[in-house]
Amino acid sequence: MNAKYQAWLNTPNMPGELLEQLKAMNDEQISDSFYRELAFGTGGLRGVLGAGTNRMNLYTVSKATRGLGRYLLEQYEAPSCAVSYDSRIHSQDFAELAAATLASMGVKVYIYKALMPTPMLSYAVRYHKCSAGVMITASHNPAKFNGYKVYGDDGCQITLEAADRIYAFINAEETLVDELPSFAAMLQAGKIVYIEDAAIESYYQDIARLQVAPCKEPLHVVYSPLNGTGNVPVREMMKRMGNIRVDIVEEQELPDGHFPTCPYPNPEIREAMALAIRKTIDVQADFCFATDPDCDRIGAGVRVGDRVELISGNDMGVLLLDYVCSHREKTELTPVAVKTIVTTEMAVPICERYGVELRNVLTGFKFIGEQIGLLEKEGHAERYVFGFEESYGYLSGTDVRDKDAVNAAVLVLEMAANLKAQGMTMLDKLAELRKEYGFFAQRLMTFEFEGESGQQKMNSLMAMLRQPMADFDEELFRTAGRIDYLNDDTGLPASDVLSFQLACGHKIIVRPSGTEPKLKAYLFARGADQPAAEKELDVLEAIMARYCKA
Repeated sequence: MNAKYQAWLNTPNMPGELLEQLKAMNDEQISDSFYRELAFGTGGLRGVLGAGTNRMNLYTVSKATRGLGRYLLEQYEAPSCAVSYDSRIHSQDFAELAAATLASMGVKVYIYKALMPTPMLSYAVRYHKCSAGVMITASHNPAKFNGYKVYGDDGCQITLEAADRIYAFINAEETLVDELPSFAAMLQAGKIVYIEDAAIESYYQDIARLQVAPCKEPLHVVYSPLNGTGNVPVREMMKRMGNIRVDIVEEQELPDGHFPTCPYPNPEIREAMALAIRKTIDVQADFCFATDPDCDRIGAGVRVGDRVELISGNDMGVLLLDYVCSHREKTELTPVAVKTIVTTEMAVPICERYGVELRNVLTGFKFIGEQIGLLEKEGHAERYVFGFEESYGYLSGTDVRDKDAVNAAVLVLEMAANLKAQGMTMLDKLAELRKEYGFFAQRLMTFEFEGESGQQKMNSLMAMLRQPMADFDEELFRTAGRIDYLNDDTGLPASDVLSFQLACGHKIIVRPSGTEPKLKAYLFARGADQPAAEKELDVLEAIMARYCKA
């Protein structure tokens, strides 16, 4: 680690910002910054901004891109790549470096003129028939993070096999290079071209075509882009819908990677929605919604008098699933909906009611996109009707192969307008569905494990949870069934995930995050009503807190 540190400290032309960080490091910071290479997988890279091999910076982005370039040149005769970026600190710098690096290697590059959402990157890959795509984003993580997502030629995030091959190429590259290529020079040489306005308009038109039952009932909403990429495309679609009166959360309107009003820009949490909630009450809007910085997630809350009740990712998913399925015309071919294994089981009875095949996939929207690709290969992509995950990601079309908050925003607004025309809100509809199908409750527990020691602790906890069932202290586990997605023949790709099917009918799923130093435990319970279901979740939470405490 010290050798690596000294090499960085003495590298010619080291950018001033990184050099100052290096000079200011103490021993603990040197260790954390250099103890490993920043991990690369199907989610690409994600890490804290700063100097070092375990940080997001120009050199780690350069190295990853050179590895990607080698892979593309191996796999394609004339490779091309689409590039986009969000509002985060250095996102544009990283995007332009990635574009210039690929272009210097002989890869044709298409890049947006300005920041654009992740789903629009997926769309650009397919629109320009690219070999790959690169999206610079850390999604909804705090401001100190940034990331590097890689997409395949199908517009999905890369497969496990592709990630392993790219990683092999990355490992063969040197981290430090004498000179980084010039974006301006590659642009002038025509090796990088800007994605034209026609591609953006084509995306908007395809989103508009995904409307299920357009309704002109007037809606008054509050919207927050959370200082990210959603501001332009989401507002453009609301304008085209024609029945939306929108108030913007001005403090969170414009792109700002520091997220000054929202330390954790994630619409899943109430803190991120606080300004939108306040404005909704002030202006007496029907409801509010927000999109995360790269505009692939959406969160919403309905005003009830002088308070706002937020809708969880699972609950919005079942609302949209029911809405899409209930308005779909019957065809000879069975429609298909897709959800992840950690997403609510309430989707099961809804799909049964409408005769929709429900497919379960591993966590990660790339696996939902993969199912669209399989249907496409069968010649029936139109069978796909909806896909969703508990972490506020939704998709109803096939032109994008990742979760899309622009698509979701249009669906939510349209659904809300139809319900309002019937004198109902989304909360009323949710209550109606619960009365019909029962109360399905979910809870997510997150345990943070920073640094090298934290990774070791997570590995130990997962190993402990794989012990023989008879060795568990809790009766609840000793009588449970367990699916180990790493070692079990489930038909799904091997993944470090454990699912406990409890004798009482409830479920616990545990997995390490693929992008953050966290262990996640998903708790599932069903009850006659909310208090009954929540009481069961309390029991499960207490047990997991004992097993997974840091």
